[in-house]
Amino acid sequence: MYLIAEITEQIAAIPQFVQVVILAIVQGIAEFLPISSSGHLNVFQSMMGKLSESAELNIVLHFGTLLAIIGFYWKRIWALLSSDRRVIPMLIIGTVPAAIIGIYLKKMHEPLLANTLLSGLMFPITGIMLIVLSKLKQGEKEYVNMDYKTVILIGLAQAFALLPGISRSGSTIVMGSLLGLSRQSAATFSFLLAIPAILGATVLELKDIIEVGKTETEPMTLLVGLVIAFAVGWVSLTILVKWLEAGKLHWFAYYLIPFGLAVVIWQLMGA
Repeated sequence: MYLIAEITEQIAAIPQFVQVVILAIVQGIAEFLPISSSGHLNVFQSMMGKLSESAELNIVLHFGTLLAIIGFYWKRIWALLSSDRRVIPMLIIGTVPAAIIGIYLKKMHEPLLANTLLSGLMFPITGIMLIVLSKLKQGEKEYVNMDYKTVILIGLAQAFALLPGISRSGSTIVMGSLLGLSRQSAATFSFLLAIPAILGATVLELKDIIEVGKTETEPMTLLVGLVIAFAVGWVSLTILVKWLEAGKLHWFAYYLIPFGLAVVIWQLMGA
């Protein structure tokens, strides 16, 4: 117990610039790899304290990973404006469940979204989902040919991932694969679906800044955080696509399950 408190105090004493670099790396890795960015940021928030609660920092880091998606999938996004226009209403419909539930949680149960103990409990569930994915037969459907029932179910999986510790990419890819999509197609739709989701979260956080009327982090520090989140996010996307094609995403379960148990023990000892 004393050792945990000592480690937490030392981490909280790290200079602001270094903390931003750490959080940007965590965001870039966990936003795309199926390990839950919200859950990991909650864990680091518990260690780092006030800086990690900064609304403007959350906006900048999310924007960095959004740019990574746009850069990585720019050909797919361009196709949405031409040959694949049918996918646009799919993205809108798929975003609705998370938008409704997300706004409700933000207004009524916001502390739940920042609960580190809940994050620890959910990490193993994400790990189990990835193990299930490894057992599924490879599907053949392409996301451009999905019906709206499939879209809504994937949208509900994304809404489930509002719980910290549940991976958004993991839950949506698993759901898409369960419904017969090829792994590559499930991943592509998952990350296209992330664009309106991240934009929505950014708007909600921007609203918080406007209400407060000031920022707490140096502009240059924020810029560094954005660049790092973008670069690390691009690398993470590349890794995820390769590991998904190779059927190796369940390897993350061997990290998530013990990590989740460690977080739960840490939080219960602290309580």
